Amino acid sequence: MSFIKINIQAEVNASKQKAWEVYTSPEHIIKWNFASEDWCCPKATNDLTVGGKYFARMEAKDGSWGFDFEAIYNEITLENTFTYTMPDNRKIEVLFEEIDSQNTLVSIAFDAENENPIDMQEMGWQSILNQYKTYLESLG
Repeated sequence: MSFIKINIQAEVNASKQKAWEVYTSPEHIIKWNFASEDWCCPKATNDLTVGGKYFARMEAKDGSWGFDFEAIYNEITLENTFTYTMPDNRKIEVLFEEIDSQNTLVSIAFDAENENPIDMQEMGWQSILNQYKTYLESLG
């Protein structure tokens, strides 16, 4: 099965090391991993090793809906890039590129699923990445 690849990115005001840490550490993931303020991420775990599992629970704050996001790591280059695969075989690549000592470009390429419109998926993933940027930059 082939998937359509969607690309999103955000320039963050943080060092590459800090951007990586906040993106991959469960204690931070639960603070930013949701598309809007009426959602939350009450639990996240991350075994950042090849073959390790990433897990995040995302749900509406009112309890009306939620889902588990899971993936298994394929490749990892610490503080630079990683790829992982979801249970339905869709792949995601995340890349951290240093712009300068205090700015990093975070790029995500992911395989679209077949249930929702492409633009809706792109907007949802970009909203989560924007939440990450806002949270990361609030840390100073």
